[in-house]
Amino acid sequence: MTKYNLKSDGSITSSQVTLTSFMVGENLEKGNGDTKDDDHKKADECITCKNNTVLHLPEEKYLQKISNSASIIKPTVKEWIKDRIKRGFTKKLLYKRIPILSWLPEYNVNYAISDLLAGITVGLTVIPQAIAYANVAGLPAEVGLYSAFMACFVYTIFGTCKNSAIGPTAISGLLARENNHGMGVNGTILLCFLSGCIEFLMGALQLGFLIDFISGPVSIGFTSAAAIIIATTQVKDILGLDFVGGKFVYMWQQIFKHIGETKLWDAILGFTCIIVLLLLRKIKDYRISPKDDKEEKTIHIIVIKVIWFISTARNILVVVLGAIAAYLCEVHDSTPFLLIGEVKPGLPSFSLPPFHATIGNDTVGFLEMSNFLGSAVIVVPLLAILENVALAKIFSEGKTIDATQEMLALGICNIASSFVGSMPVSGALSRGAVNDASGVKTTFGGVYTGIIVILALCIFTPYFRYIPKACLAAVIIAAVVFMVELHVIKPIWRTKKTDLIPAFATFLSCLFLRLELGIVVGIAINVVFLLYASARPSVNVEKVTVRYFIIYKIKFKKINDSGYKIVS
Repeated sequence: MTKYNLKSDGSITSSQVTLTSFMVGENLEKGNGDTKDDDHKKADECITCKNNTVLHLPEEKYLQKISNSASIIKPTVKEWIKDRIKRGFTKKLLYKRIPILSWLPEYNVNYAISDLLAGITVGLTVIPQAIAYANVAGLPAEVGLYSAFMACFVYTIFGTCKNSAIGPTAISGLLARENNHGMGVNGTILLCFLSGCIEFLMGALQLGFLIDFISGPVSIGFTSAAAIIIATTQVKDILGLDFVGGKFVYMWQQIFKHIGETKLWDAILGFTCIIVLLLLRKIKDYRISPKDDKEEKTIHIIVIKVIWFISTARNILVVVLGAIAAYLCEVHDSTPFLLIGEVKPGLPSFSLPPFHATIGNDTVGFLEMSNFLGSAVIVVPLLAILENVALAKIFSEGKTIDATQEMLALGICNIASSFVGSMPVSGALSRGAVNDASGVKTTFGGVYTGIIVILALCIFTPYFRYIPKACLAAVIIAAVVFMVELHVIKPIWRTKKTDLIPAFATFLSCLFLRLELGIVVGIAINVVFLLYASARPSVNVEKVTVRYFIIYKIKFKKINDSGYKIVS
């Protein structure tokens, strides 16, 4: 028999008691334990039981090991790594991290047809968007197209939201422009690569909770300010003005300074395109059908589908019509519009992202480039994750969203896209809505979208030079005007007025300072509000006596919750 020192709480210390076995069961009787005075008692008499099982304790060396390590056996680093690797290479986790493996075996012809139609529709939507967003970023048009195909293929494999069409966005283009500092295309490609690395690491380390710091009011203020800034950058193209862009206030100063140089035909074309785009956006909401729904015939269904397609493909229709008008004018030796110019034909070369850039006559390395990009390396991936996860939730149909997988997928998309000269990419609500309305069934729709963009790069780039800048500016303005969320001010005012403070602070900081600084200001104000509420909670305590107990009913006004504490 082996003797150990035990406390009453079970830890090993003072009074000696011999441990030989323990019992598992329902009926337990206390027996005579061995002590210094009665070592002669049998081991089985220490604890006796009725209709129960007696289990013998392990050997002395095992118990000694437990006592020396506070009752916990800690694995070595080697054992921990082995265990993680073993757990990491399971079939369940493989299917979770590569979602295409779970749905591809069940893929059928009906799904393929639906994905084909949706992919083509989104492809026709993303081509003019990509060219326009490249203009927002101050980059050549082909860079926008490079950003619109690689991520589509990658997300098909790793993505979880069938409606998400990964590609360039207006906000990522604006952030890339504001943080370029003369590095040109190389700086934007590096930003794409670093954003992908940050997104992947956040997914791998499960740091998705960081996006919770960007609250609803902060997001509203940022999005609204970004929309106004983006629209401002396009006013000069609508009016046909030619000057170097800058910050929000500087842009408006230059617009009023050069307003007398407005080109009439560009202005007419630009404003006409905006009106047409807004009207086409609205017509899909009107249902054309017979008076009696029972008499609805095939012709009415076809008309509804055609109207919906025209409304959905309005961007490319306006751009194509504008390009045709510019071509006809050139044939007659007239150039009334400012055009985007030559677009580099063909696919980009697959190569490592550039880790150096030329600024003026100086060449800067990776560290200097990263320093120039500054906080954009953090802000761009955070906003991309926020937008992509929000998009996945909107179209989830009640299903649980794997935010970690979305972060991993988005990170891989950006890393892969940077190898083909892309700007930062993420999901966009406009493309997601088109995908959903087109009846997409799986993420395979992205493959067809990518193929459409590749065909455009290989075949149609010689004709892109006829696209008027006013048409692209109209496409952007007609899209971002709905990002200004004025409609939420009234509900916020009715529910919680203090939420308007971080919203307006973020909005004004983004407009007059910098976008990323505006987000920091909004987050800081949110944190201050949280700390204030925690430091000075509003509590009501009600004392209630029930027989032999005193019950304190505690109500927290701030969180509208209640708790109970019983004191005897």
